[in-house]
Amino acid sequence: MLKTFSITDVGQKRKDNQDYIFTSEKPIGNLPNLFLVADGMGGHKAGDYASRCAVETICDVAERAFEKEPQAILKKAIEAANEMVYHKSLEEPDLEGMGTTIVAASCMGRYVQIANVGDSRLYVIGDSIRQITQDHSWVEEMVRVGALDKEDARTHAKKNIITRALGANNGVEIDFFTVEVEAGEEILMCSDGLTNMLEDEEIRMIVKGQRDIVEKVEALVREANNRGGTDNISVVMIEPVA
Repeated sequence: MLKTFSITDVGQKRKDNQDYIFTSEKPIGNLPNLFLVADGMGGHKAGDYASRCAVETICDVAERAFEKEPQAILKKAIEAANEMVYHKSLEEPDLEGMGTTIVAASCMGRYVQIANVGDSRLYVIGDSIRQITQDHSWVEEMVRVGALDKEDARTHAKKNIITRALGANNGVEIDFFTVEVEAGEEILMCSDGLTNMLEDEEIRMIVKGQRDIVEKVEALVREANNRGGTDNISVVMIEPVA
């Protein structure tokens, strides 16, 4: 059993919402459930097309996949979404150069299978907050090689440059993670509209300060908007129930 709640919000500065989310507590093909957050990029309408196209393709391919292993299903579905977005960007001038991030999760008991491309994130929150995914961004790569301090990366001029995206090339490199969620821990998936406004520990404190899952998600989105809401904000929360 899972308890879930999600919101995608345009924020305070943008006219369009280029984020797209999908949640299903019920099986999608051979996946026991499926949760997706995509943050599109590109010109007017291209970013929202990219994120929606990617999510819809992933759902469609996962529904029909014959593979049994969640990682194999997610790999097949995300690769198909990459191909779809990439070819659409070549075929239609208005969509040229579009792309999208993706973070995907499927829960099996205490274990979560995760896939990501780009800088949308998945966290596990309990007594501490753990970022499971790794950002595919210029600043994160500089942090990893020791050329940039984590604190400076938050405000760096190049913090929005991502180094991997769905639809950017004919092929895509996907990161996969499997994580065990302990009793009392929660899963948070989000676009960078949340994490650019709030630091990790602030996110944890907000989550821990609310009574139920609906209030937790609403409080996160509200606080990101209060801090300026400079981008679209998408939040998916999952509470595994024993």
